[in-house]
Amino acid sequence: MRKKKIHIEEVKNFANVFYEVEPFVSFLSAYQNQEIVLELGCGKGEYSIALAEKYPDRLFIGVDRKADRIWFGSKSAKEKKLDNVIFLNILIERLEEFFQNIKISELWITFPDPQPKARNEKHRLTNPKFLAIYKKVLKPNGIIHLKTDHTAFFDYTLNILKVMKIQPLQTNRDIYDSSKLRDEVLSIQTKYEKTHLNLGDKINYLKFICI
Repeated sequence: MRKKKIHIEEVKNFANVFYEVEPFVSFLSAYQNQEIVLELGCGKGEYSIALAEKYPDRLFIGVDRKADRIWFGSKSAKEKKLDNVIFLNILIERLEEFFQNIKISELWITFPDPQPKARNEKHRLTNPKFLAIYKKVLKPNGIIHLKTDHTAFFDYTLNILKVMKIQPLQTNRDIYDSSKLRDEVLSIQTKYEKTHLNLGDKINYLKFICI
């Protein structure tokens, strides 16, 4: 607990972590002509870091509400000397405040909390409330990627898209049983994903556009 508190205090001074709109918008103004990609609920930033290493010409932004998690991603980015990945320590509900003038190209939702209890449905990151937010910050035809080991959450998302009359671009219930997926879907594995693969769980993948 003490180390967690230390990390929360330390990360406040990290140059690649943002909390407020004005400094973030000022920083982002230099990237108007670059592709910008978000990872929501990025945790320790493993996926964002790996994407940044793979695509140095794009800007990657990991978003998470917990500063102690972001501390790890921020430190890793600095150690790897990556200047194309930053972090936003905010609630996802605030995304629109931060992306009023610049829109993003792609959005990754990697292994989110499935919130399995019915009373927590409003917290699921593919709930229509959240999809409406994503649509506002994405460019026209901006892509949303979902990776999850939770079958019920995956089915929930498919049903939401059906109700909203959104046709998925790609649906896969076992990504490692397919050779038709983009490399970053297969080659980047977080510690969480590796744990579930070792348990024999299948990893689901969904790609779609909010219309």
